[in-house]
Amino acid sequence: MKYARIVAIFAKESGLSLEDALAFFYDSDTYNLISEGVADMHCRSDEYLADELMLEYKEQVCSQ
Repeated sequence: MKYARIVAIFAKESGLSLEDALAFFYDSDTYNLISEGVADMHCRSDEYLADELMLEYKEQVCSQ
C-alpha cells in the first residue's frame, strides 16, 4: 500500500516510531491532499510525498 510506504519512509527520516509517524500522517495536510486527489498528489512518488510530510512535520515542530 502506498500509505504504508510513505509512513515507513517518513518514520525513518523523522526518527518517529511507526505508530507516531502513522498518527501524524493521518492528521496531516499532506494526507488530506492525497486522499482528496488534489493536484494528483496520489500520483507522486513515495519519496516525494514523504518529503512533503517531513516539511510539514518540521513546520509543526518549529512552531511549538
